[in-house]
Amino acid sequence: MAVDLLAFGPHPDDLEIGLGGTIARHVDLGTSVGLCDMTAGEMGSNGTVEQRLAEAEAARAVLGAAWRENLRLPDRAIGSRPDHLVAVASFIRRHRPRVVAAPYWSDRHPDHVAASALVTEAVFNAGLRRFKAEGDAWKAAWICYYFINDSDKPSFVVDVSEQYDTKRRALDCHKTQFTQTAPGSAATRLNTPLFRQLIESRDAQFGALAGLTWAEGFVVREPVVRPMLFREPPVFRQP
Repeated sequence: MAVDLLAFGPHPDDLEIGLGGTIARHVDLGTSVGLCDMTAGEMGSNGTVEQRLAEAEAARAVLGAAWRENLRLPDRAIGSRPDHLVAVASFIRRHRPRVVAAPYWSDRHPDHVAASALVTEAVFNAGLRRFKAEGDAWKAAWICYYFINDSDKPSFVVDVSEQYDTKRRALDCHKTQFTQTAPGSAATRLNTPLFRQLIESRDAQFGALAGLTWAEGFVVREPVVRPMLFREPPVFRQP
């Protein structure tokens, strides 16, 4: 199924952390959105693969995305074999997105860094007619990089003030990751209140800097083209 926006996440909860509000906003605007988790998070301290896949699907339903698939690349070994690049490029060709969202290339988690590099290469190679992957060559218009653990100066922000409760509900679907309610669950960086504070303080800061309540930040490698210097469409004075 072709989509307008295709978002890649290294693990089943990363999309909700970095751009859950933006996904919901694009759905509200009527665009088609597909989600791709690259691994099942099988190396995580808490939750079984089955639980994590079920949580991811529940979050997809909350966000309203058209579908969510999992490439089942090996957790902690993303991009370690050449066939990983072929798999991601084939996935892009199959779904023919206008825009691809990928993790920002600088992050404390090595999987997030590896996923960023792999998606970047796959987007490029998917557009090469002679690259051996499934499907016809397809060039996405651009890649927008989102933040998971860390952040940097964004190229732009997306206003998600009206979608922020939806983002929170999507994050709440990942109970094995963000709570310690299950018997025998290990204490991790994710399941303390401070991690949710990290997410929300970042989104609040991006919002406040832009005069908004909540915003998610993105980085692009190309200049962002604007039609003119006015922030809003102007009403021109008559001569």
